Amino acid sequence: LILHLFFLQINLRLILVSGKTKEFLFSPNDSAADIAKHVYDNWPMDWEEEQVSSPNILRLIYQGRFLHGNVTLGALKLPFGKTTVMHLVARETLPEPNSQGQRNREKTGESNCCVIL
Repeated sequence: LILHLFFLQINLRLILVSGKTKEFLFSPNDSAADIAKHVYDNWPMDWEEEQVSSPNILRLIYQGRFLHGNVTLGALKLPFGKTTVMHLVARETLPEPNSQGQRNREKTGESNCCVIL
């Protein structure tokens, strides 16, 4: 039965910006918000320098995209019994799905580049 439960779980390897990693097991029904809360409540000791003030600012990035809070692992069709890598970052807000800001910058010719002399 224990072995059977393992195969119904999804192993996530979460990577911080600092490069530190930790693996956690989750159910396919767990959402991005559930994962953020679980990680916050079980913050690894060796991540102490990166400790955040609230689970609400933790964001998951999978395949280059921010996962919104209600997206479940099952909806992403992640494989059971294999390790899936996601990045975990502290960020207050998420970009809009249809990056309006990017389009507006292109129209005005505005740029976020800088020159270092």
